[in-house]
Order: sequence, then structure tokens, then C-alpha cells
Amino acid sequence: MEALSNVLQPYKEIVGIIAAVVTVGQMFSGSFLCWDIYKQGDTKGVPLMPFSGGLVMGVLNLQYGAILRDDTMIRVNFFGIALSIVYLSVYFCYTKEKVKAWFELGLWGAFTAAIISYAQMADPAVVENHLGTILTAFMFYLIASPLFGLKDIIAKQSTEGLPFPMILSGTVVTFMWLLYGIILKNSFLVLQNSVAFVLCSAQLSLFVIYPKKPEAAAKAKAKKAD
Repeated sequence: MEALSNVLQPYKEIVGIIAAVVTVGQMFSGSFLCWDIYKQGDTKGVPLMPFSGGLVMGVLNLQYGAILRDDTMIRVNFFGIALSIVYLSVYFCYTKEKVKAWFELGLWGAFTAAIISYAQMADPAVVENHLGTILTAFMFYLIASPLFGLKDIIAKQSTEGLPFPMILSGTVVTFMWLLYGIILKNSFLVLQNSVAFVLCSAQLSLFVIYPKKPEAAAKAKAKKAD
């Protein structure tokens, strides 16, 4: 990684700008889910996790960026937090299970508050590594969460429940932050985005294997039978 970092070092600013731009673009992918919610008039089939998880990641990454004193991470995550609040407002406006949604959001809020409190009080010599570990684990959980329904996807031969815009943009974003992490020689950013890129790519491949709609799968199967 050392050799590659030295090669990429002159492009640090350019890679950082591109990573920031594509990350902001990814943040807007939540608007597609909000549009689906608006069209159907409720949140049926749309989980809260992409929005609540986005808010948690934004707050924790903002704290991590402050520790690293990285202006790019700070600016991007301020914007991400604002967008996540807008998305959550739309979700709560249309959901018919407000008590359940508030309870879930409350749990994530408590988790976030606990991590931020720890980051503020912990020894500065270890807090970067510890917070990086927590961020890595949470990122893996957030990105891998759509794969928890892999059994149903295979059984139905449909990717209807997967958020394609988020997965596609996530693949691009994780690759750019992987490069940025290599330039910064930050092992946590490299580890996070290496695994995240693989997870996003695996989910993206499902759209090649299976169609988006169940009826499309049925038609394809019937055509193959003929």
C-alpha cells in the first residue's frame, strides 16, 4: 500500500474532490426511495434502515473526520446529515407504523449518542483506532443488510426489494474512498472501503442475475420453458 500511496499522493486533492462529489451524489439516491413512498402513499416495502443508518453514519463519520481534521470528510458528512433528516421527515410523514419507527430511530439515536460520548471522553491516543473499528463494523452491517434477504431473492428470482440506486452509487463511492484511504495511508478507510466495495459489487451482480420485478422473472421462466 505504501508504494501505491506514494504514486497517488500528487492526486490527493483531485481524488478527495471526486470522492466528495460522488458521495454527495450517493446521498441523493435516497430521493428515489422517497419518490416510491410518495407514489404509493405509504412506506410499505421500504425499510427505515437506509435512512436511519444514513443518519448514524453521517454523525459518526463527522466525528471521525473531526478527529482526523479532514475538511473533505467534515463537509460531506454535514451535507449527508441534512439530507438524512429530510428523508426521515418524508418517511415519518407517510409511515403508518410511527410508534415502531420512532422506537427504532430512538435505539439508533441512543447508540450514536453513546459512541459520540465515548469519542469525546476517550484517550486521544486510542480514540481514532477505536472509533474507526466501530465505524467499520457499522458500515459492514449497513451495506450488507440488503443481503439478509438473499434467501428470498433467490427463491423469488427477483431483486425487487433491493435499492438499486443506493447499491450502484455505493459501489462507485466505496471505490473512490478506497483510493482516498490509500493516499492518506489510513488502514481503517482502506479496510472499510475494500470490504464495502466487494459487498456492493456482490449486490450489484444480483441485478444482472435476477430481474427487478417478480412478473419479469415469471415471464422469463415461462419463455425459457417454451
